[in-house]
Amino acid sequence: MAKSNAFTVAQLKSLPVGKHCDGQGLWLHKRADGGAQWVFRFNLWGRQREMGLGSFGPVSLAEARKKAAWAREQVSNDCDPIKQRRLRIQQSNLIDGRLEPLAWQAFETHKKNLKHNGSNGTWFSPLRLHVLPKLGKMPIVKIDQDDIAQALAPIWHDKPVTAKKAVSRLRTVFRYARAKGFLVNRAVIEDAVIILGENKKRATPHLALPWQDVPAFYATLSDDDPVQLALRMLILTGVRAGSVNNMRFEQILSTVWEIPPLHVKGRADNDQGFAVPLSHEARHVIELAKERSQNGYLFPNAKGGPLNKMAMRNYLADNGIPATPHGFRSSLRTWLADKTECPDEVAEACIGHVRKGDAAIDTYKRTDYLERRAPYMYAWTKFITGQDQTA
Repeated sequence: MAKSNAFTVAQLKSLPVGKHCDGQGLWLHKRADGGAQWVFRFNLWGRQREMGLGSFGPVSLAEARKKAAWAREQVSNDCDPIKQRRLRIQQSNLIDGRLEPLAWQAFETHKKNLKHNGSNGTWFSPLRLHVLPKLGKMPIVKIDQDDIAQALAPIWHDKPVTAKKAVSRLRTVFRYARAKGFLVNRAVIEDAVIILGENKKRATPHLALPWQDVPAFYATLSDDDPVQLALRMLILTGVRAGSVNNMRFEQILSTVWEIPPLHVKGRADNDQGFAVPLSHEARHVIELAKERSQNGYLFPNAKGGPLNKMAMRNYLADNGIPATPHGFRSSLRTWLADKTECPDEVAEACIGHVRKGDAAIDTYKRTDYLERRAPYMYAWTKFITGQDQTA
């Protein structure tokens, strides 16, 4: 067994290429290029490990022995010195290890997967409003389930959707922190959910007109107002309001509307858009909209940009219509179930839904059932308008 403190400072520079033991687990690895690295070898839990202590030169012999002594103490206490060193470094810089800066860093990494790179702030807002004011200055490694439960308790039952989003965002931040080397316990988030209990208040569904009432409302919409024309397009196609608000000329390919991934929920992070069959009535609405279009937008706002996301909702509210724009998708989906033999997977595709866990999901992503959807969407338009629809 090598004796302790085998080297003198003078001897170190003359050592040949190879691995040389100073004793008690401290080794110097000399390379052919003249460089050298201090290494501490140890056995823990039945495994032999190596821990780098720095390069010879910047780390002197005395410093290397001091570091090795600290590492031996960790091993004698049945602790992994590599993990303990990482934790000590984290705790020595609490600013970088606090929740708030880590949350922003996680967001910067994650935002490429979000619509508009998260510039509208909706992804980060549950953290910013409900978590960071209470926990933002805490070191993430010290946050436990009670801290998280106390932060979320005020919104857990009153704002269940927001609370669910806050939990999801926290999971992302904790995963990011773990990847950066912080010894966080991600289980504390799930434990906090258990502490908070079942969320008994359910999210309020979008108000929707019964499908029987949609034709009468559609008949009230004018030919010359961008907001009302946008509502007509939304009702005819069953798409989300954001897609209609951002509808542009170049997206129209004869009888198909190709919605780009950026404006399709759940697809902003890939190149898969969504194809929508356009009935005769939908193409007629497009022709009407062209006369009032600006900067390529079929339904422009007053400044020539895309229609404001609240414009259609406000129109419905101002006119006493007990529905939201999203609710017309429910009207269409219910009509498909009540009045047609449309297969469930095609009906879901008509409103742009992906059925989680469906074996046909890959095929759905490739085709969106466009040809199978078209007859049902034409029939929906015929029901709404009473006009004869052809492909």
